[in-house]
Amino acid sequence: MRDLVRRIEAATPPDRDRGVDALRALAILGVVLGHWLVTALVSDSGTVRGISPLHYIPHLTPVSWVFQTLAVFFLVGGYVGARSHARARARGATYRQWIGARMGRLFRPVAAVLTLWAVVAGAMLTSGAGFGTVHALCKLVVSPLWFLLVFAVLTATTPVAARLHPLWPLAVVLAVDVFRFGFDGPEPLGWVNVAAGWMVPYCLGALWARRGLPRRPATGRWLLVGGAAATCGLVLFAGYPASMVGVPGARISNLNPPTLAAVTFGLAQSGAALLLLGPLRRVLRRPAVWAAVALANLSAMTVFLWHQTAMIAVTALGLLTGSALPGLHTVPDGTGWVFARLAWLPVFAVALLVCWAAFRTYEQGRPRRDSRVVREGRPARETVVHGA
Repeated sequence: MRDLVRRIEAATPPDRDRGVDALRALAILGVVLGHWLVTALVSDSGTVRGISPLHYIPHLTPVSWVFQTLAVFFLVGGYVGARSHARARARGATYRQWIGARMGRLFRPVAAVLTLWAVVAGAMLTSGAGFGTVHALCKLVVSPLWFLLVFAVLTATTPVAARLHPLWPLAVVLAVDVFRFGFDGPEPLGWVNVAAGWMVPYCLGALWARRGLPRRPATGRWLLVGGAAATCGLVLFAGYPASMVGVPGARISNLNPPTLAAVTFGLAQSGAALLLLGPLRRVLRRPAVWAAVALANLSAMTVFLWHQTAMIAVTALGLLTGSALPGLHTVPDGTGWVFARLAWLPVFAVALLVCWAAFRTYEQGRPRRDSRVVREGRPARETVVHGA
């Protein structure tokens, strides 16, 4: 382990911003823990269905404020994407070469998870499992992939996003919500915000990469205070839901599609992320801490794609006991369920570790020697640690 830490430290370029890598790792961790905490699979009369604890325990809403960290991921994605594109242009690479490489790194591991679940779904249906159960499980696995599609689209627009001020997509989100909620506009119009809403933090990250943030702490404070105040105002006085994730049965979802409240909340999160950079950079000077973050980034896509499968596997194995296990198969209708669920999180993590060991090669690709890359201090295969 010490040798691995030394090798990672030696291979890291001196000018690498370790704080940015830590922000990406924290964003992925937030998504994983959020899904594990606000998604429940309940076994009922031989059918497994997915339900949300937030529907039964509304006072858990603050959990969504902590673990809905997508804005931070898009902020970092815009920053890394803009820098990557600028480096590609500097070395003479075409846009087609650059985007082809990035899309390959993004979607190669997706093919593995979709292939496996196509086989699993077919086997379940053939063995007599109910369609409702198969649909519920596949939905849990596939539904998070919308995030990758949006991220891919925004990545493709990086040359434009690098020159687009975040206020422009923010204005689009505002106009859509005013027309949609204020004038009873058509509901499908809200889907414009899927691109516009997440383009706000993406453009902010690209602006950060292109121009820098000479007064970063002040910018972070303004974004944090302003975004939080705007979000509170929208929730308290404009009828937006307090939960930053979708709750089944709710009239409005802040996430599906994104609302103005979700975007202002994302700006507050982006401000908090900018304020965290300094402390993170200081902590990551320690080689052992940096090694953990670097390794987490190299497997970020694998963790994201397989974390729901890990939870499903544990839930399915639990059914072999012949009884409903608290926090795993029971209805999430009280604080007892919450404590039981917290106890299951280490088990989910172990199952995810097994998935990581089995499928991480699809993310990292084939190892290859490249003296130029080694000289530059980057891993020979440029994976999500560098911005996918």
